[in-house]
Amino acid sequence: MIKKGQISVEYLVVVGFVTFLVIGVLGVAVYYSAQLRDSIKFYQLENYAEKIVSGAESVFYSGEPSRVTITAYLPAGVQSVEIIEDQIVVSISTANGVAKSAYKSNVPISGDLSENEGVKRIQIIALDNGVSVNEE
Repeated sequence: MIKKGQISVEYLVVVGFVTFLVIGVLGVAVYYSAQLRDSIKFYQLENYAEKIVSGAESVFYSGEPSRVTITAYLPAGVQSVEIIEDQIVVSISTANGVAKSAYKSNVPISGDLSENEGVKRIQIIALDNGVSVNEE
């Protein structure tokens, strides 16, 4: 009888250790996957803003009748997109809370952009004293 009881206790110890190890590995995987998702969001957001800024600068230096339409992807989790003077300011939710990013332009820009995720068609038009940026 003592042998059977000892085997049961050893089995429970091994199963408990393996369970603890699996839970620990899953916890680390969830943490790093959240960090990876945030990195992808910021890369997509930077690409979005860079396309707008590059298009705005190109159109502004070409002169007033110039216009261009670009296609850019805005990632999920964006809470607001504001154009303030010569900057695009974006608030985005991450695993650690809300982060704000500002993307500076060398030319004055104005306009209105929505925060809905997805592929956007953005029209950039040169004006007398700046550039107008609006979604189609």
